[in-house]
Amino acid sequence: MQIEITIHDVEVKQQRTFPDNRGFFREVFRSDEPIFQNGNFAQWSHSKMTKNVVKAWHFHHRQTDWWYLALGTAQVVLYDNRSSSPTYQKKMDFLLGEESHLEDSCVVRIPPGVLHGIKVLSEEAHLFYVTSESYDPQDEGRIPYNSLEIPHDWGEGVITVERDRVPHTPPYDRE
Repeated sequence: MQIEITIHDVEVKQQRTFPDNRGFFREVFRSDEPIFQNGNFAQWSHSKMTKNVVKAWHFHHRQTDWWYLALGTAQVVLYDNRSSSPTYQKKMDFLLGEESHLEDSCVVRIPPGVLHGIKVLSEEAHLFYVTSESYDPQDEGRIPYNSLEIPHDWGEGVITVERDRVPHTPPYDRE
């Protein structure tokens, strides 16, 4: 599976998996790899989610995210909301996780200003993500998951929280 990159500055790194009769070994990424260049390691987080959970639309002014789905399957959707970007208003929609096959696992780099959302398709999913900045509520913005501004429908029966249903524009500049 190759993910078509249609948004400027988004990067995808295919994983190398080494299976044997005990399971497998996979190196997620190294700090000296191109996908991690120009990025500061500030925080490593783990999000456990259940089927039909949608977390969207989030964006950051300063923070870069690196996402890796360690368990489960999820739909990831990215939308370029940077008016100065050559791919302004382009969308990427792809699967991460087990259903994308062991040999095709990947890490995705999400730059500041790119809206990102995730919907869990399996019974549960474990998203591990590294961020270039420590959590700062002044940096994280939100657009409601069902906003008509974004050309995407997450479907019926989704599970969200209140903060993903209301807009929030933090005080930092968008670009």
